Amino acid sequence: MVKLKRCILFIIIIALIMPVVFIKKTMALPLTTSSVHVSAESAILMDQDTGRVLYGKDIHKPMRIASITKVMTAILAIESGKLDKTVTVSDNAFGTEGSSLYLKKGEKIKLKDLVYGLLLRSGNDAAVAIAEAVGGSKEGFVYLMNKKAKELGMLDTTFANPHGLDDELHRSTAYDMALLTKYAMKNPTFQKMFKTKYYTAPQEGEKWDRKWKNKNKLLFNYDYSTGGKTGYTKKTGRTLISTASNDDKNYIVVTLNDGDDWNDHMNLFNWGFKQFQQVKIAEKGKLQGVKKKYYDSPLYLHRDIVMPLTAKEKEAISTELILYKPKNGKKFKKRPEVAGQFKVKIKDAVIEQVPVFYKKPPKEKKSFWSFFHFALSHIVEQVSHD
Repeated sequence: MVKLKRCILFIIIIALIMPVVFIKKTMALPLTTSSVHVSAESAILMDQDTGRVLYGKDIHKPMRIASITKVMTAILAIESGKLDKTVTVSDNAFGTEGSSLYLKKGEKIKLKDLVYGLLLRSGNDAAVAIAEAVGGSKEGFVYLMNKKAKELGMLDTTFANPHGLDDELHRSTAYDMALLTKYAMKNPTFQKMFKTKYYTAPQEGEKWDRKWKNKNKLLFNYDYSTGGKTGYTKKTGRTLISTASNDDKNYIVVTLNDGDDWNDHMNLFNWGFKQFQQVKIAEKGKLQGVKKKYYDSPLYLHRDIVMPLTAKEKEAISTELILYKPKNGKKFKKRPEVAGQFKVKIKDAVIEQVPVFYKKPPKEKKSFWSFFHFALSHIVEQVSHD
């Protein structure tokens, strides 16, 4: 009974202090996208650092996704910590239909080499071999894929296999796959693999090595490209994830069912680089102008708040500071770790929000559960902040 009460309390607190879960409703699109034409049935341009949607076309429409599925397969393999493990190719992995590394039954190969082959050459046999090595079985790995999807907030995604071959249950959205890519690009090993143009892997029992060239043409033909993953089946059409960086701008594009994907990706990147500027809205450190008697210590942001904005959006930006208020309205019995939320708005749309902290002394420690207990026992006060 105690565990049930704690579970219910935890859910209530998450709903109160983590509105980022409702990201679909709060991430504003640019003021105008009339200059952008995209052939894809579904497309998204996302800022890689903040997750802000800069352009969207049916971004929450569940669709077949083909081999861009392998971004999830790759990041799970990397996070398993088993890249140096030697994998024996099973009967199930051998001869998997579709694009292939032409692995041999019983062949031994490093998991790391399988992941490179997965990303560069889209090997479906590699996907099954990875799934069995990391998840114990293909079914076990699919469970891990869906578990990770839920953790990342991929609300409209269901994975049915590790490679993306057609399955009636296997669906995702442009938005969800951009979220996944945003997460994966935080991993240095994934970043390195994602942008690799050529890779050589030893081949057991042969005098020659396997040599692979990345199928992502943007890596060879677009100066700003930092990686990507292709996908195609007859039922799905062409799918593509790509990333690109220009100075301090890092973007993600995902297109689904797009017969002109290479051009669409370059055009979206170029449009985004031209239309948006990285604007520092608030600096890391002490917040100025907070004068409340029950906040007897300075409040801090733990990071800079930098957002991609158009010129018109920059003029319409406002900020709001929401602080937790002690129940008696006078003083906290025990100082909270998190004092409130700092919100950035364009008109009425929240485009970013970050927690506001007390600057804690080095020796002070606070348990995860005690923070939630504190937050539930206090009411919230809204305070304007310039």
